Amino acid sequence: MSSTVTETAPAERAAGPAPARPLAARPAGSRTRWLWAAPPLAGLGLVFLYPLALVVRQSLTPDTGGPFAAYAEVFGSTAFREALWTTVWLAVAATAGCLVLGFVLALVIAFVPFPGARAVARFVDVFLSFPSFLITLALLFVYGTVGMANGMWTDLTGEPEGPFRFLATPWGVLLAEITYFTPFVMRPLLAAFSQLDTAQLEAASVLGARPGRIVRQVILPEALPALAAGGSLVLVLCLNEFGIVLFTGAKGVTTLPMLVYGKAILESDYPAACVAAVVNIAVSVGLFGLYRVVGKRAGA
Repeated sequence: MSSTVTETAPAERAAGPAPARPLAARPAGSRTRWLWAAPPLAGLGLVFLYPLALVVRQSLTPDTGGPFAAYAEVFGSTAFREALWTTVWLAVAATAGCLVLGFVLALVIAFVPFPGARAVARFVDVFLSFPSFLITLALLFVYGTVGMANGMWTDLTGEPEGPFRFLATPWGVLLAEITYFTPFVMRPLLAAFSQLDTAQLEAASVLGARPGRIVRQVILPEALPALAAGGSLVLVLCLNEFGIVLFTGAKGVTTLPMLVYGKAILESDYPAACVAAVVNIAVSVGLFGLYRVVGKRAGA
């Protein structure tokens, strides 16, 4: 019996490691997975990547000059710099307004008991599905040139025109964006508040802490990840917003999406429109990457 063991042991050592069949079978399985993944990847490339590639190629093939002539012309134009500045400051201001208003409203809904609080929280979810132009249209009905507010003013004073004309200014665009995008901040905040341990709030209250101090030292630290995630998402959405600016009819308010629309549709200058679109895409993708990082940290 021992001789059998000693005879087979060298043979096993000479044969080397046994798992040759799984290694041989592994490429076949990976090839099968690639075959299954190829159709959706091809569809994704055809629907999204191919049009994007066409935009980039058009930006590099102007009518005159070298491949980067359109970039030099657009970057050197005052219209592009003003559109970029308008896009950035509107997006940053709207995000700041959404963070402040969303935090206050989420606090009220989550911690101030009132009838219908749960219904309001559910309405926030429904509000996220509304198109942006619908909110702008509602604001036009209220604060437009012939809206309700101006109509009441003219009826009371007898003047031919009302004083509310701010919707056709950058402040009107800012109001519309804050109104529309605030629920995008409230939703993660309400989810974060629902996970907050109420024993901490009760302990702070028993120890004599006032509501303001409880908010600053107990609630706000727990809400920071949700605020960061919601704020970065709102920033990305505001940078790409087109419908609100278009529907308000704000004069002198040209954002990057509006510049792309004007260059492509009104002026038929497709290389310049594609350059502005590439810049808009690059900024949006960069901020979306930031949003994903912040979202993962918030989830952790």
